[in-house]
Amino acid sequence: MIEMKMDTTSPTPAPPAHPTFLQALLVWVKIGLLSFGGPAGQIALMHRELVDRRKWVSDKRFLHALNYCMLLPGPEAQQLAVYTGWLLHGVRGGLVAGALFVLPGALFMLGISVAYMMFGQVPWFEAIFYGLKAAVMAIVAAAVWRIGGKVLKNPVMWAIAAVSFIAIFQFGVPFPLIIISALVLGLTLGRRFPQYFKTGGGHGAAAETTAHYVISDSVPDRIGIPTLGRTLLKTAFWLVLWILPVVFCLGLLGRGHVLTEEGLFFGKAAMVTFGGAYAVLPYVAQQAVEVQGWLSATQMMDGLGLAETTPGPLILVLQFVGFVGGWNDPGGLSPLAMAALASGMTTWVTFIPGYLFIFVGAPFMERSRGNLSFETALSAVTAAVAGVILNLAVWFSWHVIRPEPGAFDWVPLALGAVFLFLLRKMKWDVLTVVGLGAAVGLALHLAGVR
Repeated sequence: MIEMKMDTTSPTPAPPAHPTFLQALLVWVKIGLLSFGGPAGQIALMHRELVDRRKWVSDKRFLHALNYCMLLPGPEAQQLAVYTGWLLHGVRGGLVAGALFVLPGALFMLGISVAYMMFGQVPWFEAIFYGLKAAVMAIVAAAVWRIGGKVLKNPVMWAIAAVSFIAIFQFGVPFPLIIISALVLGLTLGRRFPQYFKTGGGHGAAAETTAHYVISDSVPDRIGIPTLGRTLLKTAFWLVLWILPVVFCLGLLGRGHVLTEEGLFFGKAAMVTFGGAYAVLPYVAQQAVEVQGWLSATQMMDGLGLAETTPGPLILVLQFVGFVGGWNDPGGLSPLAMAALASGMTTWVTFIPGYLFIFVGAPFMERSRGNLSFETALSAVTAAVAGVILNLAVWFSWHVIRPEPGAFDWVPLALGAVFLFLLRKMKWDVLTVVGLGAAVGLALHLAGVR
C-alpha cells in the first residue's frame, strides 16, 4: 500500500509585479494631492501607499532612504519621493515623483496666494481647511503609530527616540545636532552591540528578508557602481540648472531687483535648512519681514497657516513669501505678473537642490547597504527620526487645538479621534478621510457652528 504524503508547507506568495511607469505616475499624483500635514503626514502617506498597500518598497529600503534624506538640507519628504521614485524607475521615476509631489501643492498655493492678495480671507474656504486640519491630525498620529511600531523594537531604540523627542520638544536642541548625535552613537556602539541597533527584531528581520516587495534587500541591486566622472557630471548639471535663473536675472535685471534678491536669498536658505521648514521659518520670517520688507508679519503668519492646510511640503510657505514680495514690488510689470514670476523663482531654487542631493548621493547610499557600521548608525538615526516625527505631530496638533493663547478648541480634537479610528481600525483610505474632513468643516460652517 502506497502512503501518500501531503505537503503541509505553505506556498510562497508570489512577489508583486514591478509597477509600470504609468501605474507609479498615478500613485505619485495621488500622493501629491493628499500630502497634507507637513513632513510627518507626508512620510506616513508615502509609507502607506508604497510599503503597506502596494509593497513596492520594503520597510528596510524605505527607512534606509528616509535616514539619508533626514541628513540633508531642504524638504526631506520631497527628497524621499525623489529617492523612492528613482529606486522604482531610475532617473525618470525620480524626476516625476519629485515634481508631482510638489506641483499640486505649488499650484494650489499659487491660486490661494492670488485670492489672498486680491480678495482677502474667504470664510467658507477657511471652514474647509478647519475640517482638513482634524483629518491631518489623525493622519500624522497614525504615522507616528505605524512608523514607531516598525522601528522601535528594543529598549535602546525606544531610549534614542525618547531622548530625541525631549531634546527637540522641551529644550529646543537643533535638529542637525540630534541627528549627528544619533549617528555618532550608532557608529561608536553599533559594531560592539549590533543586537541593540536593529530596527526590527529577530523574527521581524527574517520576515523582512523573505517578504516579497518589488524593491527589497532580496532583490538584486540593479544600480551600478557610481564613478567619479559620472558623479562630477551630475553634480555640475544640477548645479548649473539650479542657479541658471538666478544668474539670468542678475545679468538682466541687476543685483537689487526683487527676482534676483529672492533667488539669491531662497537659494541660500535651501542649502542651510537642516531640520525642514520648522527650523528655517524663524530665519526666513526675520529676513523677509524685518530686513527685506517683502511682506508684513501678519502676512507671514497667514502664509504659514495656508501652507499648513494645503497639500505639499510645508516649505511651500516660501513660495507664498516670494509671491507677496513680487506683488508688493512689481517694477514695470503688473503686481500679478511679477508675483507669479517671483513665486516661480522661489519654488525653483527651493526644490531643485533635492534632485542634486538624491541623484548624486543616493547611488553611494545604495552601495552602503550591508555595511555593519553604516547600518547600525542609520538605525540609530531612524530611532531619532521617530522622536522628531512625534515632535512634529505634537507641534501641529497643539496649534490646531490651541489656535491662540488661552483658547482651546475641542472640535478638531474630537474629529481627529474619530478619523484616527477610521484610519487605524476601519482601514479607511487617506483620500476618504481627507474628503470627509473637508466636508465636515464646510458643514460646520453652514450650520453656524464655525
